[in-house]
Amino acid sequence: MKILAIIPARGGSKGLPRKNIVNLAGKPLIAYSIEAALNSKYITKTVVSSEDDEILDVAEFFGAQTLTRDEALAQDDVKTEPVLLDVLEKLDESFDYMILLQATSPLRTAQDIDEAMNQMLEQKAEALISVYEPSHSALKAFMVDENSCLKGIVNDEYPFSPRQLLPKTYYPNGAIYIINTKEFMKNRSLFIKEKTAFYLMDERMSLDIDTQKDLEVVEGLLNE
Repeated sequence: MKILAIIPARGGSKGLPRKNIVNLAGKPLIAYSIEAALNSKYITKTVVSSEDDEILDVAEFFGAQTLTRDEALAQDDVKTEPVLLDVLEKLDESFDYMILLQATSPLRTAQDIDEAMNQMLEQKAEALISVYEPSHSALKAFMVDENSCLKGIVNDEYPFSPRQLLPKTYYPNGAIYIINTKEFMKNRSLFIKEKTAFYLMDERMSLDIDTQKDLEVVEGLLNE
């Protein structure tokens, strides 16, 4: 199989300036995702997409292939899918599967990637998303209706039901997205209804870095 890992890493970030190459326990943040991809037994090519020359230089230093992204695809409101399509079009190669690895998930390892890939193949799924089980169920949440009154996000019984009686819920942690490349090109989505498996990760290992506080917490875990 030919499997492409894509690590998007734009230069602009508000919560933590220069986030993707900020120092984390002695290495640039993006290096953790590059090393995880390069150490995977499945991934055959690792590409970093960025409009930022410094990020591209760092990525190349750590062994990734780099592709320059157009400025129009590096704005705050740009979704991930157009960035992935841009990489596929520029590479002009065929791949069986594509794996999205966000640079802000440094605790995800090559073992996680390989176990997720194994799981997806065993289930004969077309896509997979890594998740964690939150300590508080999303089904107990409320939303506000057109009259500015509360209503249950799914129904009005779940917010008052014992947690043990509720269906399990999972949050995506942003660490691993795998999809059959043909399916992605057809649907332009990382999620395929009734064909998307999940890879369960520990909530602590699912930490995503977006702020200075996140960085300090993850650095503490790495130092352990």
